[in-house]
Amino acid sequence: MTPSIGFIGAGNMGRPFVRALLDNGFTVTVHDHDPGCERWVRSQGAHWAATPAAAAEGAALLITCLPLPRHVRETMLGHGGALAALGSGAVWIDTSTTDYHNTLDIARLAGQRGVMSLEAPVSNLSHMGVDFNNVCFYVGGEQAACDIARPVLDAMGQNTLHVGAIGHGQSVKLLTNLLFYGATLAWGELLLVAQNQGLDLRWLWNVAKESRADCFVVDQVTPMLLDGSYDHSCTLEITVKDMALTVALADELDVELRLGRWIETRYRQAGKRYPAHANHLKVVALMETENQRRLLIDGFTAPSPYGADRTYRHPGTFVIDARGRRKPSLPERFRYPLSHPACGRYAQCLLEVMAWINHNLRQEALQLGRAMGLEPSLLEQVVSRSCGASWVDDHRDHYRPNLALLRDLPELMGSLHLPMLHQLNLATVVDPVRHAS
Repeated sequence: MTPSIGFIGAGNMGRPFVRALLDNGFTVTVHDHDPGCERWVRSQGAHWAATPAAAAEGAALLITCLPLPRHVRETMLGHGGALAALGSGAVWIDTSTTDYHNTLDIARLAGQRGVMSLEAPVSNLSHMGVDFNNVCFYVGGEQAACDIARPVLDAMGQNTLHVGAIGHGQSVKLLTNLLFYGATLAWGELLLVAQNQGLDLRWLWNVAKESRADCFVVDQVTPMLLDGSYDHSCTLEITVKDMALTVALADELDVELRLGRWIETRYRQAGKRYPAHANHLKVVALMETENQRRLLIDGFTAPSPYGADRTYRHPGTFVIDARGRRKPSLPERFRYPLSHPACGRYAQCLLEVMAWINHNLRQEALQLGRAMGLEPSLLEQVVSRSCGASWVDDHRDHYRPNLALLRDLPELMGSLHLPMLHQLNLATVVDPVRHAS
């Protein structure tokens, strides 16, 4: 007999999870703060609950999937909250990216009622992989609770990694987000440099995917910069929150996180300029505005339902790489010849810089993980199974920067305002002796 599940949060991430649970034969009762979700919930065959408590009533497992830490706390402990309705022996699974101190506090109160608690933040293994169960859960909490929850988590995702106690799951998620958000800022600026040098950005996207610069952002986020949609899958508010949590964790662990702190500053600046529910890639629009330019390509639409063409549907076939990671296949119209008359050294330099940035971001992320006490082998597995995956990480034992190409970047940057690239201190790498003197 399959356990009954309460589910709270029917947003972009929550809805695919609910569908996956129903498809796997679970009985699911759903609550969302927006009563307009009731129609969708019932149309899927799930039960609707008017309050968090009603969703938790009689549930063997309760899953929360919410945007911000305060939403989790209000849902669990507030008026009509879910915790009071959970019975002894139930398991609460929070898939939100949140402050782990908040989770520990709720878990302490849950334990007094005989309820077990897990944090299980999610990383998409391809862009919005949640739509086709292509996600990884980083589970923190007791092994006994994880064993109970594993069939449910496996129904919703591709990988479930038990990474330790509560706090470790959130730390892992934050360090993978650092890789993703840092790459987003850097690649946006490098695309602007490429545009300024006359390179075809669609061509560069295709070349970059086959180069040392390749990473999750380069491969799967670029199109939503080029079509001007800035990616409808996630709000700016969430990314600002994530980076604030990352810096708070670094402060707690006494980790320098030099690039990470700058990344947090840029996201915070974007959060002040644009509405909270603006699309998360508006952080790149901040750089575009500062330079009075757009990366937008007229007539181009991203191969994603979260891009400018919201009616786009993936073809239903997947590409699987040597490490078993999968992503949707691309229609032929998105393929471009890999030769270009104007590529030359400009493109080589920009791609090498992106690889070097991925390397530096990886070093900071691993430093954060080590400070949390995570084993190196687990950290390597986590990065490889996340939105922070990159060519550099896949070739971590052999990667060496091409200093001759890195030296060309300052000249290519010209007078453009590129704050992320200016943070790189290239002089210390390409000419360390002169810099030291």
